[in-house]
Amino acid sequence: MTTLYYAVGACSLAPHIVLEWIGAPYDAVKVQYGSKELVAVNPTGAVPTLREDNGWLLTQCGAILDYLASKHPEAGLSGGDGLRNKAEAHRWSAFFTSDVHAAFWPIFMPSRYTTDTSEAARAAVVAAGQKLVAKQFRILDSHLDGRDYILDGGRSVIDAYSFPMTRWAAKLLPDGLKEYPNVQALHDRIAADPSVQKVLAREAGK
Repeated sequence: MTTLYYAVGACSLAPHIVLEWIGAPYDAVKVQYGSKELVAVNPTGAVPTLREDNGWLLTQCGAILDYLASKHPEAGLSGGDGLRNKAEAHRWSAFFTSDVHAAFWPIFMPSRYTTDTSEAARAAVVAAGQKLVAKQFRILDSHLDGRDYILDGGRSVIDAYSFPMTRWAAKLLPDGLKEYPNVQALHDRIAADPSVQKVLAREAGK
């Protein structure tokens, strides 16, 4: 059985949702970053980590999502099979990995980005991170204008990838998603999905 190692509040929420959308049997194991349990499986101590029955491991959220979409074509989560459809899926996966997720790091861990230990320096780093996130969400909001989902082929793993990050933005941007109505609509569409609600309840321990 496929096993997903996840941490609450992390981007591992995305493959957790995708596994539920696929509907095939899987196991989900809650871990803490850097815990002995996780390091025993993945020496980097990071999530998401996916393990197959034969012990094969896959890390990095974008790679895991692409793998799951390809492994289960019957679920229709790839966003389309054409050359350009696949290129768009890779484009948006890279966008969330390199542009959106990375923009949150100054907010999550401001001490990484300054040697000044003062509260003012920390606040300045966080504010800079918020500006970076806002820039990326403006791009996403514009792209979503007139769309229900990110890719032309309908609901996909890329929408799942967006979900944890839109949740972060709703909590960490000064005005949440107020300035991004199309992103808010996508967030709400995904959040209302029964499978997503099931995963959120599981991760919350309910």
